[in-house]
Amino acid sequence: MVNNIWHFPGDYQKKSREILETALNSIAGYRSWRAYDPGPDFPVDVRYAAMPVLKKKDIREHTPRGFVPPGRDMQAGLDSGEISLVKTSGTTDVSVTNIWYQPWWDGSERASWQLNSYVAKLASDSHPEAILANPMNVGIISDDIDLPMEKRRLSRFLYLNEKSNPVAWVPALMDRMVRELSIFRPVILEANPSLLARLCRYLAASGQQVYQPGLIVFTYEYPTQLQIKQIKRVFQSPLVSSYGSTETGYVFMQCEAGKFHQNSEGCRVDFQPLKKEHGGPDIGRILVTTFNNPWYYMVRFDVGDLVRIDAEGKCTCGRNSGIILSAVEGRTLSNTLTCDGKLVTLRQADNGLSELKGIDEYRLEQTGECQYDLYLVSGRTDRNQLEAEASRVLQKLYGDKARFSFYYENALAPESSGKYCHIKALFPIVIEDYLE
Repeated sequence: MVNNIWHFPGDYQKKSREILETALNSIAGYRSWRAYDPGPDFPVDVRYAAMPVLKKKDIREHTPRGFVPPGRDMQAGLDSGEISLVKTSGTTDVSVTNIWYQPWWDGSERASWQLNSYVAKLASDSHPEAILANPMNVGIISDDIDLPMEKRRLSRFLYLNEKSNPVAWVPALMDRMVRELSIFRPVILEANPSLLARLCRYLAASGQQVYQPGLIVFTYEYPTQLQIKQIKRVFQSPLVSSYGSTETGYVFMQCEAGKFHQNSEGCRVDFQPLKKEHGGPDIGRILVTTFNNPWYYMVRFDVGDLVRIDAEGKCTCGRNSGIILSAVEGRTLSNTLTCDGKLVTLRQADNGLSELKGIDEYRLEQTGECQYDLYLVSGRTDRNQLEAEASRVLQKLYGDKARFSFYYENALAPESSGKYCHIKALFPIVIEDYLE
């Protein structure tokens, strides 16, 4: 449902209604949803709230073709090159194949630029941009051979990394990244925060100076407090998080004041609060409906994240269009449970673990009702003291009955998707059981 404190563009509800009615009346993937519709005489927000939730398994079941609107020939679009098929990396459920329409994506990105004054000032259709990401998510994979710079250039973009496992980075590769930043001089550095933090730890240890872009934009992952501290030791550039997905485009952008603003020109967002005992009504799940994509209709798509609604509904930056978040709480797959069964989000756990001193990386896994494994990368030699500090921090989160095992690694590897999962339970937590 849309809260009364939010303000939306004049055509927001009209777009919402048109997308919903086209989906229900004309698109195969939503045919079964018609039975849930209370009818056109009801407010559009009530109609949306009555609808099911679109998940990746639904996309796989109907294939992308099941979400193409009438009058569009998917095969003809593929043959002409107007659209293409892309496969996601699969951090929620498993990987799916989606229809990619570049003009829609570009329009969504441009609209999001206006939600941060740094981005609005620096970004254009031609600004040079360096990308430090896992090539499994974006870029070109080449694990066996180092690719020269010209092989990693695409239009105005430079992909700094071609290796799928950053644990295998050697000093020469990271030195190359530093040189190429100085040569390419990007206006914006778009970065996976885990990878940029790894580079920054190397730079801080070696005492190297690095080119300072006008802005660093975090994408692909949740940036932990530990990673932000490591990055700030090396870069003085403003930091901003951009939030979205392959299916939904750019959904939220963090403004210069630190809050997240909905890209209400490009999408509709529905918020489902958690039960009070689990963090509601301010924390909840978001479902995204895309606007302006003539090829691919996503309605109430579960992007797999929890967010924290800003209770005031306003921001010192002055922007008031769309839903405002005080924070992104993290992936639903990164939720864990206290010993008495209360939900702990990635952000809540990360805020606690960020209190630990002298660690480079961590991964926390909940293995049972009150059992937790903490994997650490740390140069500290006082391991008994470190474990005592970590136990105190984690017992505040999970309860006095919580028990912890500690493991030390030289480095932590990403998941099979190429992204890092810092916190997770090794048993299913069905988020619908915790929603209001």
